[in-house]
Amino acid sequence: MKKSRLFIGIAFMVLFTSLVMYNFSSSIGTYVDFEQAEDREGYRSYVIGTWETEMPHGFSMESKTFNFHMKDEQGNVRRVVFNNAKPANFEDADQLVVKGTMQNGVFYSDDMLVKCPSKYNDSQPVELTSAES
Repeated sequence: MKKSRLFIGIAFMVLFTSLVMYNFSSSIGTYVDFEQAEDREGYRSYVIGTWETEMPHGFSMESKTFNFHMKDEQGNVRRVVFNNAKPANFEDADQLVVKGTMQNGVFYSDDMLVKCPSKYNDSQPVELTSAES
């Protein structure tokens, strides 16, 4: 009786651990370009790029999404459908990181990181003076 309970307990722990690892690995995204995201269609990916200002963009009231085009670091341009409103500092961004999945050549993003230029990069260095004057 004790051996069967031990076996059931070990089997349950192995099953539970396998299930946790499977769910954890499918939720982890990787940094890729749009072509690699197409190869991983349906899996969560992170794409770094810049907004293509000359291409169509805007908020869709029907689907409640912000649509724009983005160029990744390899020069690939794809349409991005962001499941939220346009971020306030979107136009000022030097770089965007969209997180989501690629489906039929369109990247569906549920999260976006907007990287803006630092206001401290252009500041003049401060001259340090001696207090012994």
